[in-house]
Amino acid sequence: MPLTLESLATKIVVTAMPDTTATRAAQLMRAHHVGCLVVLDGASDSGKPVGIVTDRDLVLAVMAEELDPALFTVGDVMSVELVTAPASASLMEATHEMRRHRVRRLIVLDDAGRVIGLAALEDLLEAMTREFGELVLALRGAREREIRERQ
Repeated sequence: MPLTLESLATKIVVTAMPDTTATRAAQLMRAHHVGCLVVLDGASDSGKPVGIVTDRDLVLAVMAEELDPALFTVGDVMSVELVTAPASASLMEATHEMRRHRVRRLIVLDDAGRVIGLAALEDLLEAMTREFGELVLALRGAREREIRERQ
């Protein structure tokens, strides 16, 4: 059975609302050991993402500019052009989307467009490594079978 994003994505997604301060966003990232927050629409309970903010966004847009992180919000610095993928997307489809959009993370959505996970480049690399390992075992097995049959 082919791997899907649903099977390899991180299910625990830390979220924020657009009015969350940059300070609070950094605290959430630290507390949960994550590098990004998915921003949800604060006006509804739809669970649909409206943005994403990374630790890098906070550093470059707020800290490097010496701005007060208590005054700026996630909505001020988040990326609104989201790169998402359906839970049913294959490993290759996910890889293609990351390459095409030049991102390290994909927001994984269910059929209703709600966030159900986050797939990071590391997740895809780990899955590919396992798949390559299986190929190596298959090659070794074929070689060993040939040796046995020729003895």
